[in-house]
Amino acid sequence: MLTPSTFTTSAAPLIRATFDRHHGVSGAPFGSLNGSFGVGDCAEKVQANRNRMKQSLGINRLVSARQVHGEQIFRIEEMPDSDQEIDGIDALMTNRRGIGLMIQHADCQAILLHDPVQSAIAAVHCGWRGSVIRIIEKTVEMMSSCYQSRAEDMVAIISPSLGPCCAEFINHRQELPASFQAFQARSNYFDFWQISKAQLMKAGLQPDKIKMTKTCTACSPDFFSYRRAKRKGNGVTGRNCSIIALGNKAEVI
Repeated sequence: MLTPSTFTTSAAPLIRATFDRHHGVSGAPFGSLNGSFGVGDCAEKVQANRNRMKQSLGINRLVSARQVHGEQIFRIEEMPDSDQEIDGIDALMTNRRGIGLMIQHADCQAILLHDPVQSAIAAVHCGWRGSVIRIIEKTVEMMSSCYQSRAEDMVAIISPSLGPCCAEFINHRQELPASFQAFQARSNYFDFWQISKAQLMKAGLQPDKIKMTKTCTACSPDFFSYRRAKRKGNGVTGRNCSIIALGNKAEVI
């Protein structure tokens, strides 16, 4: 398990983490910290894995989504009575403390956003389709509308995900806009880390407040990867999880 990244702002503590595939209870091909109910794993084991993540971060509620590579953004306004998974959503946002926003990913990116001034957060699921429809920029815009967040105040983390070494798009002329050609690392391979950074900057974030882990999930055996699983078999695998939450003011992190 990756060590959770935590820091304290003047408004409230921030909890932020990406988990690798280790230290869970799921068996192959989901071994072992699979966080997704939607890939064929035993639901009880997935819940046990999620409980381990919550316990390690010290949060009681987790809100996730059944992601569809779309542009819908869900705003959590009240503390839910229990964990929730919401259909058809690819970005989550809140300014309520104690709620973990979780993205499930295996090669796609989780973009974790924090506005320390207005004390608001968001978690974005962004694959290549999300990049094409600009879900990152739309989430920043919605945070600005809902929380009066200023993009220049925000901090962003781009999770482990498919790197330019492995992001091959043979049909890129049909699938990707012409503007993405500037991010072509070599023939048919694209740097989606830099595409996301460019979209964050276009939305108004400062470049020094955008952090990339630069870990390719397809290359690293420590992470679930759909592309690696497809290359070696039928593509069935687990999902990595990235979580962001606002802690309580009384917490010491």
